[in-house]
Amino acid sequence: MKTSFLLFLGFFAFVALPAQDWKIAGNSIRTTWGEQLKPDLPLPEYPRPQMIRENWLNLNGSWEYALRYKDEKKPDVYTGKILVPFAIESALSGVGKSVGENNNLWYRKKFSVPASMKGKNILLHFGAVDWEAEVFVNGKPAILHRGGYDPFFVDITPLLVKGNEQEIVVRVWDPSDMGPQPIGKQKEKPSGIWYTPVTGIWQTVWIEAVAPTYIQTVYSVPDIDQSSVKFFPKLQNANPDDQLQITIFDKGKKIHENSFRNDASFNIILENLQLWSPETPVLYDYTLSILRNGKVVDNVKGYFAMRKISLKKDERGIQWIMLNNKFVFQYGPLDQGWWPDGLYTAPTDEALLFDIVKTKEMGFNMIRKHTKVEPSRWYRHCDSLGILVWQDMPSGDMNFSTDKWIQNPGLEPIDKVRTPASEEIYRRELKAMIDAFRMFPCIVIWVPFNEAWGQFKTVEITEWTKAYDPSRLVNSSSGGNFHATGDLHDLHNYPDPIIHRPEVFGLERAVVLGEFGGLGLPIEQHTWTDKANWGYQSFQNKQELFNRYQSMIEKIQTLIPKGMSAAVYTQTTDVESEVNGLMTYDRKIMKFDIEAIRKLNQKLYTVQGIKQ
Repeated sequence: MKTSFLLFLGFFAFVALPAQDWKIAGNSIRTTWGEQLKPDLPLPEYPRPQMIRENWLNLNGSWEYALRYKDEKKPDVYTGKILVPFAIESALSGVGKSVGENNNLWYRKKFSVPASMKGKNILLHFGAVDWEAEVFVNGKPAILHRGGYDPFFVDITPLLVKGNEQEIVVRVWDPSDMGPQPIGKQKEKPSGIWYTPVTGIWQTVWIEAVAPTYIQTVYSVPDIDQSSVKFFPKLQNANPDDQLQITIFDKGKKIHENSFRNDASFNIILENLQLWSPETPVLYDYTLSILRNGKVVDNVKGYFAMRKISLKKDERGIQWIMLNNKFVFQYGPLDQGWWPDGLYTAPTDEALLFDIVKTKEMGFNMIRKHTKVEPSRWYRHCDSLGILVWQDMPSGDMNFSTDKWIQNPGLEPIDKVRTPASEEIYRRELKAMIDAFRMFPCIVIWVPFNEAWGQFKTVEITEWTKAYDPSRLVNSSSGGNFHATGDLHDLHNYPDPIIHRPEVFGLERAVVLGEFGGLGLPIEQHTWTDKANWGYQSFQNKQELFNRYQSMIEKIQTLIPKGMSAAVYTQTTDVESEVNGLMTYDRKIMKFDIEAIRKLNQKLYTVQGIKQ
């Protein structure tokens, strides 16, 4: 279905301020998008494609920055300029400096509230800041937020001053891998599978104007078996007599409109809607409005899809992952989401889309987003293109000298013992991740833990996740420490694909191969480093690489009938010293012929697995 152009691309609002001699820091490899980046307009697209409001302003661009010791007060003088929203360690920030656990990173930005926002409440939004962010507006405290991966906002209306100029100051502290918080693959001393730390603002900063009564959040849960979709709105400052009105569109044509009480979720019957799948990624647009005495107080635009993810047991007792009540083999790359010039942040929205498009062109129907989250627009692109997403919770509090990674299903799993503070951080950030992204239909599986990296209280965490979002499956521990919980048993094996017999795990969970492959091929002049490049198995040329990959696909074809529901190939791109990507880190070289690998991958979707 062709969806709204504005919904897909967003509104191009921005603050066009000069970057004042900005230039890319360092001399590492760069993407084409990074080389062509316009520093006065970084990532100008509307950042939240599921709750669109038209009256907004992008605050990305040139900010002031300063590095100070933790115990020092707010600086009076700033060191220089930094390009937001790129982390200070990145080349695209224009700085390229490390911060460390003993320092604070300070930001300052001056801006004006547009005339169109006068008389409204002003919400200040941060897409993501790693890790602790204390925000001041015009010298007064606005919000203290801890969490490196979830968006947050604050109503700054009471803090605004008369006149045209307002000031935002942000203090950031990030202990990286010296702390217990979720960090994914960041490491103070990067090597191997561990990458350069990311500190500070790494997603879009923006403001929007709302009425005192407004829609704070909304998400939907489809039920294809009942031809219905349930909406869960959360309102701010609503009156008891206010109503909610929803209008639903199919290709721009209104197909449904109804009003409901504002104090609860509501369910809509929608018959004859097309199901969302990788082959038919159909999305339905909607407008949700607050009505007071028949007049619109606030409204947002969003979309939903009709899709279902579930398990089904066949006549042999084997569990299978079902999409829309049918078996669809899920196959995709492990996607780290790192960039040589932007680190956590893609240089442009076009770049963000590029990896997904290439994944689809190569014949994959799924992506495992590995121990990182992405900006909301990334998930919107997956929704639009028809890519299933397995979303990892970023790992943290890892100690590889003491944590036990047990892959053998015959051995007793061992959970880590975390401190109460560490547990609280994890639980809070896991909930925040689900809250932030549960409105995107492409996400079909949550992955709380990976390979015993900080894995604790697995059964409790898994059962909480399943109860909190029963519309998705939960892969409790990808790659090891298998507890009798969750929906999947997920094995990792390099380089070859293998599968344990389903009865080895027990027949209550589907069996998947969460990681395999890792075939390495360094491409001269397109590597992060000139030495220490590696893959789980290395090759000299593209033909050798393709031949080995082909043998793996042929092996998977024999494993699907034995009970394999899904597989994840490592990985989408090279990342720093890892050269096991389907393409180079700078995205300039594809290591496979796209049509050839597509034909190979497509063979997997014709294999009949489930026996009914």
